[in-house]
Amino acid sequence: MDPLPTCRSPATPVFARTSRAIARTLCRALCGAGLAALSSTFAWAGSSDIILPPASVTASTVPANGDLNPYGIAFVPPGVPSWSTLKPGDVVVSNFNAASNAQGTGTTIVKLSPGNTPATFFQGHNLGLTTALAVLRSGFVLVGNVPAPDGKTVVAPGSLLVIGPQGNLVTQLVSATLLDGPWDMTVIDRGPRVTAFVSNVLNGTVARIDLTIDTNGVTMLPSSRIIASGYVNRTDPNALVVGPTGLAYDPNIDVLYVASTGDNAVFAIQNAASTNRNGGVGRMIYFDTKHLHGPLALALASNGHLVTANGDAVNADPLHPSEIVEFTVDGRFVAQMQVDTAPGSAFGLAFGRGSKGQPQFAAVDDNTNTATIWTLRPDNDNNAQ
Repeated sequence: MDPLPTCRSPATPVFARTSRAIARTLCRALCGAGLAALSSTFAWAGSSDIILPPASVTASTVPANGDLNPYGIAFVPPGVPSWSTLKPGDVVVSNFNAASNAQGTGTTIVKLSPGNTPATFFQGHNLGLTTALAVLRSGFVLVGNVPAPDGKTVVAPGSLLVIGPQGNLVTQLVSATLLDGPWDMTVIDRGPRVTAFVSNVLNGTVARIDLTIDTNGVTMLPSSRIIASGYVNRTDPNALVVGPTGLAYDPNIDVLYVASTGDNAVFAIQNAASTNRNGGVGRMIYFDTKHLHGPLALALASNGHLVTANGDAVNADPLHPSEIVEFTVDGRFVAQMQVDTAPGSAFGLAFGRGSKGQPQFAAVDDNTNTATIWTLRPDNDNNAQ
């Protein structure tokens, strides 16, 4: 396979290397701060120029019905309609568990707005909303679901829900082949034409779902297809299911990056938006048994680095649980940051912009059922959706 093209030079890391003690102290300060509480001024060790003080807001992700286990997190982009319930800079979070804490039973998407308490944007029935979460400029929201009614067994392949700008369910996209456990997602948003890359946890594939969203409704186009396959996938007594998860797309080189939890590795799929073939697992770009522990969500920062969340279901390290890891697309470790001292707490993460256009980074902690949003220096934000 031809080597991946490189269009970015090395840049300042989004996160700095920190000692575990510093990371844990910081985590306690952030995650224990409570609903919408600003943390005290701080700086990552050796990188006071990366995160701005006061640098973060931590908020509960638990809605009125008590749903738990936040999985997906996404920023609301500029350009959403003024009549939408969601506003630019808001953050939305999808919950995988119901109040019982049974996996695959969560039904809500929670809206986090600056200065406001968490609010329920959407509520369905027996869903198990996953990390596959995206807000489009049209105001529509796409979210995957993998239901497990008894909290132990997935009984259906799930679907991709299309939710309107005011929180109403518009349609439910179903395909036994293309949407077999939609676990994570990233999108190319062209207004009425949307391409959603979806990882399928139940069959170990990645699908490209081409959609039109207009006054006539939502249509899945014939060009939709499987573009990658062969990733490890299985059930798991703790994680429920393990398979390909995080997806990050680089539009500059038409490459889709895939974090495969079961393979404990990150792969690259070339020509992702244009290919008409299944490229298998693609090219492995990062395999690191020291720093990767079952990578889950994945995001691309504007400095060209990738950031992933360790879920600890694979290659667990009891001394370094629940860490977010930053690395280059050619496989060089850059930095890591701990979300929580409890294993399995890290999951969804995202780059975006706040209500005033400031670059931000957000991540969930599904142990404390919170989300933290950090404000970054302008040269460490993410310009890719």
